Amino acid sequence: MLSELQINHTTTHRMSVSQQAIDHEWEEIQAAQRDPARFRPLYERYYEPIFRYIYRRTAEESLTADICSQVFLKAMQKLGGYAYKGVPFSAWLYRIASNEVTQHYRNAQKQRVVSIQDGRLEEMAEEMDEFDYQIHRGALLGALDKLPQKDIEIIELRFFEQRSFKEVANILNITENNAKVRTYRVLDKLKKLIVQ
Repeated sequence: MLSELQINHTTTHRMSVSQQAIDHEWEEIQAAQRDPARFRPLYERYYEPIFRYIYRRTAEESLTADICSQVFLKAMQKLGGYAYKGVPFSAWLYRIASNEVTQHYRNAQKQRVVSIQDGRLEEMAEEMDEFDYQIHRGALLGALDKLPQKDIEIIELRFFEQRSFKEVANILNITENNAKVRTYRVLDKLKKLIVQ
């Protein structure tokens, strides 16, 4: 199962969701708010993407399955309070997943795993002015290790998972402008760590 997930992940690109799809999903959510048994289509649609999201942060299949179960349990418990905010329902699920992963590592007092793909790392480096990726690749990896968790998370969402600033903002529960500012501050911080 994991090799299939990993293969599927490498071909995942940033996708835009049509307003019609979002409206249809909002109808599904409202139906599930009235009758929890109607949550199943949402669960089936998002289980695999949420599983992959968590797996990239844990690199352990059984731990990922446990955290994923918690995510969907909390989503069902809190679904009554969910309100449409102009972004796909998945952003809300990713926020719950992000919180659950963070809580797990806080409780376990362990370092979180970060999955890095070389192509995405190069894309990130392109956003850093006057930065030669080929020369500084190793230093960039070392600098990523020195970043605090909150900085790693925003880089991971934006560059390794190819999320829009709007999605990043929703997952992290910040404004879209704040997501942009924080992203570029982290890139500046990385550059300073590398070119000291």
